[in-house]
Amino acid sequence: MNVFDVVGLSFAHPGSGPALQDVSFKVESGERIVLLGANGSGKSTLLHLLNGLYFASEGHVTALGTVLTEKQLDRTTFNDGFRRQVGFLFQDSDSQLFCPSVRDELAYGPLQLGLTGTEIENRVSDVLTLLEIEPFGDRSPQALSAGQKRLVALGSLLTLAPSVLLLDEPTAGLDAKSQCRLLDLLDGLSDAGATLVTATHDLWLASEVADRALVLDDDHRIAFNGPLDAVLKDADLLSKVNLLCPRMMAAQRRIEPA
Repeated sequence: MNVFDVVGLSFAHPGSGPALQDVSFKVESGERIVLLGANGSGKSTLLHLLNGLYFASEGHVTALGTVLTEKQLDRTTFNDGFRRQVGFLFQDSDSQLFCPSVRDELAYGPLQLGLTGTEIENRVSDVLTLLEIEPFGDRSPQALSAGQKRLVALGSLLTLAPSVLLLDEPTAGLDAKSQCRLLDLLDGLSDAGATLVTATHDLWLASEVADRALVLDDDHRIAFNGPLDAVLKDADLLSKVNLLCPRMMAAQRRIEPA
């Protein structure tokens, strides 16, 4: 069974033009996929649709064998199972963090799903250690730096132990050390069988988190669906979808190892 099966998907935000047009693709269990495209191409919108936060104007998204609809997600049994299995890291961490302390933030999801107190405490403790954020466990998330907020937002997903992670610009706001720690963590999750779908316009990040790429163009359609290596070698395509320019190519050559 595919994790996601997207068929003829189109979406428009109220009062604006199309955000996605006739998008179709499949995601198999355990795949590492990157959604590539310039700002405004529809990457974040597509993740929202995969997570059941938006619903298609046309077409549909099948997730874990069930078509995502408002009616389905109103069913407690389905919604709890879906939210347990699919975690979404928002592009803006402030959209995701609302509890009075980091510990409360990490415990919120498991608490809503009815886990026991001991199990929640163990999961929170494990994630604090894993992400190296124990020192500010009792602090308010809103008092943290952007990079620290990013790690807490990710931690709030990990305490649910999801099998699928939807990641919207996951390294945004992180310094180099924190980026490497995050990438090591994603590698570990992938090795354990998790499915990763990452949205970014950063070609370096794409090369670290994915094997297959879906490239969205300025018309909000899929311009390419295939091996990531093929995309990274196609300068014409990358230039056409505004992900690469000659100045960037020259800068990349200057910093490549000898």
